[in-house]
Amino acid sequence: MTDKILFEKYKERIHNGRFYKREGKVKQVIGLTIQVEGIKAFVGEICEIIIDEKRKIQAEVVGFSEQKVLIMPFGELSGISPGSRVIPTGKCMRIKVGENLLGKVLNGLGQPFDNEKIYLTEEVDSYQNPPNALTRKRIDQIMETGIRAIDGLITVGTGQRIGIFSGSGVGKSTLIGKICRSSKADVNVICLIGERNRELQNVLDIDLGEEGLKKSIVVCATSDQPPLIRIKGAYTGISIAEYFRDKGNNVMLIMDSVTRFAMAQREIGLAIGEPPTTKGYTPSVFAMLPKLFERAGTSEIGSITAFFTVLVEGDDFNEPISDAARGILDGHIILSRKLANQNHFPAIDVNNSISRLMSQIITEKHSEAAARLRDVMALYEESEDLINVGAYAKGSNPKLDRAIELYPEIIKFLRQKLNDRNSMEETLEWMYSIFNMEKSES
Repeated sequence: MTDKILFEKYKERIHNGRFYKREGKVKQVIGLTIQVEGIKAFVGEICEIIIDEKRKIQAEVVGFSEQKVLIMPFGELSGISPGSRVIPTGKCMRIKVGENLLGKVLNGLGQPFDNEKIYLTEEVDSYQNPPNALTRKRIDQIMETGIRAIDGLITVGTGQRIGIFSGSGVGKSTLIGKICRSSKADVNVICLIGERNRELQNVLDIDLGEEGLKKSIVVCATSDQPPLIRIKGAYTGISIAEYFRDKGNNVMLIMDSVTRFAMAQREIGLAIGEPPTTKGYTPSVFAMLPKLFERAGTSEIGSITAFFTVLVEGDDFNEPISDAARGILDGHIILSRKLANQNHFPAIDVNNSISRLMSQIITEKHSEAAARLRDVMALYEESEDLINVGAYAKGSNPKLDRAIELYPEIIKFLRQKLNDRNSMEETLEWMYSIFNMEKSES
C-alpha cells in the first residue's frame, strides 16, 4: 500500500514537472509593448529577450492579447527584431535589501548607480500587501520637521502619510530637501520618480550632505527612463522602507513625485489597450494609488512617515491625481504660487492645508494657539484688499484691528530661511508669545 502511494506521488510529480525550458519569439513591437508568441507566463513575470550572445534585455509581462503575451522592457527597444528569443524566468521582480544599503544611491530596479557590488543577504518582493489594519499601531507621537509652519499648524505624526501639493516652480523640491535635513527618523528613503537628472546631485550634495547620506537610501528613476522603470522605482523605494520598518525603525519616506508615477502608469495602460478616462488617465492608475499609499504608515514594531509630492497641473488642485491623492492620504500641504512670488519660503498656504491627525497628537494649548493663528490669518486675508487700498478705517472692527496688529509677527513666524531649524519647543514658544499665552508643556 505504501509503495502504491509513493508511486502515485512520483507519477504526479512527473506529470506536473517541467523538464524543458520553453521559449517564445518576438512577433510584433507596437509602441512600448512587445507581442510574444509561444510562451505561457503570468502578469508580473520577468522575461529575458536575447539580442545576441553577449546582450539580453529584461522585460516584464504586463498583459495578454488573445494568444500572445505582452511584455515591456526595462531598457531601450533598440536591437529587438522579429523572431528574437524570449525566455520566461518563472519569477517576479525581487529587491535585494540589507543594512549595507545605507548611504547608497540605487536605480529604479534597486541596483547601485555606480555598479558597486553591495553584499546583501535578503530579498523582498517589490509588490507587497500593506500591514493588517488591525495590527497597525495608533499614531500618537509627533514627527518633527524643523519647519515652523508644519510643526505648529499642520503637525505630522510618526507614521502619518501626507501629501505636498504644488504647481511647478513653487518650492516643492526645496521644501522636501529641508524636511530631509531636519528629519529625526532612523532611516531616510528618498525616491525621485520621473524628475530631472540634476535633482539627484542636489539631493546628495545640498539636501542630505555627507552626514545625512549616512542614514539615507536614494532611489532614482529619472524622466528619461522607460515608464516601467519609473513605476518600479516607486515600488523599490517603498519596499526598502518596509524592510527597515519591519526591523523596528522609524523611517522617513519621501517620494517626488506621485504625479510622475501616475503618468508612467498611464503610458503603460494606454500601451496595452486600457481605455482612457478622466484627462486620459487609465483606470489602473486610480487602482494603484491606494495600494502604494497604504503600504506606508505604522506596523506592529516600526513606522514609515511618508511625504508624497503631487505636481498639480495648471495650478488646478482639483485635477484627477490631486483629487484622488487628497482623498486617500492623512493630510495635505498646499503650496501657494502667490506666496512663492512674494519670496515667502516655505510657500505653505496654512489655511488650505490640514493634518487629519493633528488633533490626536497635540496638547490643548497647542491646539488653541493654532486655531487663533488661523483665525487671524483668515480674517486678515478676507479684508486684505480693503486694507491695501486704504478703504478700511481703524476702529471699525476691533477683531480686524487686532489681526492687522498681529499679522506682521505671524508672517515672520511662518517665513523661514533655508538653514533655519527650530525644535518643536521653540516653535510652540514663539506661537504662544504671539498671543501672550503662557508657556505650556508640549
